[in-house]
Amino acid sequence: MKTAFLTALALGAVALPSAAMAQQASITQSIAGTRLDISATGEVARVPDVAIISAGVVSRSATASGALQDAADRMQRVIAALKRAGIEDRDIQTSSVNLNPEYRYENNQPPQLVGYSATNSLNIRFRDIRRSGRILDALVAQGANQINGPSLTVDKPEAALDEARAKAIAAGRARAELYARSLGMRVVRVVSINESGTSYPVPPPMPMYEARAQAASATRIEPGEQKLQVNLAITFELQ
Repeated sequence: MKTAFLTALALGAVALPSAAMAQQASITQSIAGTRLDISATGEVARVPDVAIISAGVVSRSATASGALQDAADRMQRVIAALKRAGIEDRDIQTSSVNLNPEYRYENNQPPQLVGYSATNSLNIRFRDIRRSGRILDALVAQGANQINGPSLTVDKPEAALDEARAKAIAAGRARAELYARSLGMRVVRVVSINESGTSYPVPPPMPMYEARAQAASATRIEPGEQKLQVNLAITFELQ
């Protein structure tokens, strides 16, 4: 029995590579004609429907606890203003809370601690871009003194990316037909499609302004247009 068991194991060990090689052979032999590899790109444009903006408060005090407390109090007023403007809890996220000592430097003297600065920042998702500027101005009036952004994006890009995929396939097919006609051949079928990547640009946040409550004109944010791109690698069989 032991000999039979070992023999069965040996046969199984031999059978596994054979099955793998048979599978590889079938893939290699699946193209009876000429193989043509095409890289194709599909691109669509959409108007961004979400703006992500960072709003924060910076406080200074002689003590660390004083700086943190003042920043926390001011941030509570900022959050209350956001909620009054209709921004939902899911669209308000704390991004950072920082505390740093501040020193005074004089020639040939050791640094002297003069106080602390505390920063409390939020990332806010605005789903109505054209209202976001007015809301930011209201935040400044409530104590926000550090504004960064916006990062503009498309909230649900799946449908747009599917449209770009369809365009990429159509472009790849048209190019394959061109090559085939030039060679006196025809496209028989698509052998494989691989998505090598999607391009969905989101501009990095840039400093917009150091907020001042007495700003003369209302802040405006224009959504513009973004391009969404899909890259495909398509293999055709020509005969």
